[in-house]
Amino acid sequence: MYSVLLTAGLPGGSEVECGGSFLYQPAFKIDEELRGPAEAYLPQPGDVMLRLDKSIFWRVTHYMALAFDPNGSAIVFARPDGSLAILEAGPNDTMWVGTPDMLPHLKEYAAAGRVWIRRRCVPLTPEQSCRLTEFALSQDGKRFAIGRLGQQLTPFRSRGPIRTRFVGKPKGDRASWFCSELVTEGCVAAGLLDPERTRPSATYPHDLFFGRSYNLFIDHHLDVNAGWYPPARWTDCP
Repeated sequence: MYSVLLTAGLPGGSEVECGGSFLYQPAFKIDEELRGPAEAYLPQPGDVMLRLDKSIFWRVTHYMALAFDPNGSAIVFARPDGSLAILEAGPNDTMWVGTPDMLPHLKEYAAAGRVWIRRRCVPLTPEQSCRLTEFALSQDGKRFAIGRLGQQLTPFRSRGPIRTRFVGKPKGDRASWFCSELVTEGCVAAGLLDPERTRPSATYPHDLFFGRSYNLFIDHHLDVNAGWYPPARWTDCP
């Protein structure tokens, strides 16, 4: 496991907080329960963040689009200097793609709601991490795709019982993104997901959380559960 409690060398095996970043035990559950014991979280590139805040607007519109909970997602990447950041479309409800520092950003979200992390089962190779970094930096500052996100509420959306097989495929680069689309496209860019089996603009945070989907194509082809551990609740204190 990549999360550890640091106890070595301390009298009586006392626990040391590791940067104020902890994960509880993983479960495919969106609820308030903190499943102990908590473990210090050592993040790595490719980890996926999912969140659920108290915004009535986003909750209502997600349910209208049959996207359900959670209502936000992002992916961890390493900057060229080695520091970890979050690639996210619309961080803190802005209208831009951002790459904020990881831990302060998670703390902001935890204060406003609930945060989960899906850790990578196998660390990214240096090449995969570099590809993810290159993708993240090239998308930073682009627009949040509020128009295309709104399309998910209409019959013209990219997600449907038949159409998802043919539309919503990876683009590699776009002028704007919504959150789960950007995460999924980043995974394709890094070589973590198969572009032939992945539909970024038809994928929702709910799909990334459970690795399952009400859309049959995504349910049969999204390979999240093969490469990431189940979601674990994140907090800044155990």
